[in-house]
Amino acid sequence: LRADFRPQREWGEGRGLFLVIGHFFVGIAGGTWLMGTIYDVPVALVIAFLLGCLGGLAHLLFLGRPERAFGMVRHWRTSWISRGFYGLSLFLVGGVLYLPTQFFPLSGAWTVIGYLGAVLAMLGTVTIIGYMGFAYTASKGIPFWNSPLHPALYIAYAFRGGIAVLLIVAATSGTTAADDGLLKLWIGVTAIVAVFFALELQGALAGGNIAARRSVREILAGRGALIFYGGTLVVGLIVPVLLLSMAMATSPTAMALIGLASAAGDFFMKLSTVKAGVHIPLVRPPRRQRA
Repeated sequence: LRADFRPQREWGEGRGLFLVIGHFFVGIAGGTWLMGTIYDVPVALVIAFLLGCLGGLAHLLFLGRPERAFGMVRHWRTSWISRGFYGLSLFLVGGVLYLPTQFFPLSGAWTVIGYLGAVLAMLGTVTIIGYMGFAYTASKGIPFWNSPLHPALYIAYAFRGGIAVLLIVAATSGTTAADDGLLKLWIGVTAIVAVFFALELQGALAGGNIAARRSVREILAGRGALIFYGGTLVVGLIVPVLLLSMAMATSPTAMALIGLASAAGDFFMKLSTVKAGVHIPLVRPPRRQRA
């Protein structure tokens, strides 16, 4: 029995980095599809589909034994990872059916196929936006991940990522409609993400689980500190806020940089959270004797 704190190294290190990359791409793909549908931006839907493909590829690169994946996906009733696989499959199949109707004058049976694709893609979108947080929460051996706020945090990440992609699309396409609204929406969602993350850290520190407190220490002063402070705070928050405070905040260049920095910050936040995962000791460590 181990009585020490053992950081998890299966996810976020070595080949496990592909899993974090896959979760990042899939999450931002779902958020981009949803926001692209709401704002009626077909180019954003194409980007979302490509990001979903990259996310699926990253998941395949993570698998050490791909042949075992077929056994994993059978347990959709109990496994969030299996549900995520089916959600991504629905998303990609729906995208293949729906996207042609956005760029070509199709009619008749193709219209019905397009509607079917839209429904499948939206069902997949809802699934891939939500499943990742629940997949981490289901990891009972790592108390820091086993938080009721984790699913809400990942859903907020997806919305923030989708808004970031729309900002980039608006900047590169010269579209100015609703730019102001997107920036305000980004500020609001970013505030929600910051509050959720702060509450999750506070809950881990205030709770009685020593492994969860150790995870917070890993983020703030341990092996994930550089990623958190440099990537999450500086790149993902301070840089966009500085750009927003400038007089030319709504310029195409500033909007594109805000979107890129925001997406990068989300990736670094997810990476630091994953790397901070600490397995709960099987026996409670003995207290140190005071001199």
